[in-house]
Amino acid sequence: MDTKRIYLSSPAMHGEEQQFIKEAFDTNWVAPLGPNVTAFEKEMAEYVGIGHASALSSGTAAIHLALKLLNVKQGDIVFTSSLTFAATCNPITYEKAVPVFIDSERNTWNLDPEALKKAYEKYPDPKAIVYAHLYGTPAKIDEIMAIAAEHGTPVIEDAAEALGSTYKGRYCGTFGNIGIYSFNGNKIITTSGGGMLVSNNEEDTKKATWYATQTRDPARYYQHTEIGYNYRMSNIVAGIGRGQLLHLAEHKKLKKDIYRQYKEAFADIPAITMNPLNPDGDANCWLSCMLIDPKLSDTTPDMVMDALDSENIESRPIWKPMNLQPVYAENDFFTIDGIQPNTAPVKGDNGEGWDGSVGGDIFRHGLCLPSDIKNTPEDMERIIATVKRCFV
Repeated sequence: MDTKRIYLSSPAMHGEEQQFIKEAFDTNWVAPLGPNVTAFEKEMAEYVGIGHASALSSGTAAIHLALKLLNVKQGDIVFTSSLTFAATCNPITYEKAVPVFIDSERNTWNLDPEALKKAYEKYPDPKAIVYAHLYGTPAKIDEIMAIAAEHGTPVIEDAAEALGSTYKGRYCGTFGNIGIYSFNGNKIITTSGGGMLVSNNEEDTKKATWYATQTRDPARYYQHTEIGYNYRMSNIVAGIGRGQLLHLAEHKKLKKDIYRQYKEAFADIPAITMNPLNPDGDANCWLSCMLIDPKLSDTTPDMVMDALDSENIESRPIWKPMNLQPVYAENDFFTIDGIQPNTAPVKGDNGEGWDGSVGGDIFRHGLCLPSDIKNTPEDMERIIATVKRCFV
């Protein structure tokens, strides 16, 4: 295909990254420790306004260690977002705990506080709550945190997609007992792969780092009192992160401008609405998403994605909710109407499943639009024109 490839969200490098990497090579600090790791942790903590941070190999590793810090064990119930990427909930199963899924609400697409209350009716004493800020839009944080506090439930805040997003002037990832970020290749800033665990509890972050370095005890010989993990970020990767962090505000501005362009361009198509933004927050607009009203158009998300693909333009479906995943077919799922019968397809069934939930509706009728900050005005015109042709 001769036309230029337009990506969903690819890395944007600036030059400072190479400086930090060169320094690591010049000083031979290429192991999972070193000045870049220490500095990246300090700079991230200062940026989001929290006390401490531990640089790890991925956001998934950060969630896993957060669960361990909260002493989540086999058989424990953990409430978690259903409409999210699997990395939000998979670590719960690493500890043989039980994810209980909570539906989304329409106003932000995030975990519904009213559905959360319904889950407490069956499970009054969950070990933790893990909730995500979907596509960079802050959840209804005050309501979620108030419910958690009422029941004495610790909270892990999955801000993997929401670095730079704020809620009432405070950065997402800093409201829960523990917060996590991701620096995967498509995130608003990237280290190619990596994550960060943050907390105001210094002992928690120190213990997370201990877990991440194979739980080696402070002894002259190799001694281990618990099972550990190889989850530490390398000094090379941390150097990339330091360079990227210098441009986070710039990236956020560009992402928000992409969202604005789509919203304005599709304002005259009644069937299209953009993913909602929380009026109490300032989203980083990591991915701009659109929802198609099936009552107003016969166009489907697959038709739009196929049209974009034919023009060499990358797009993606909305995350398929976890309660519709075959691997979680036996797990409970709560909406504002209470516990719902599980409609996830059995293993080997390629059916998408459908349960009438808010998250399921968003999945069936939405898609993620190209949100690459390197898009030129011509690129944006090409994307928009292709989408509009689907609604003629």
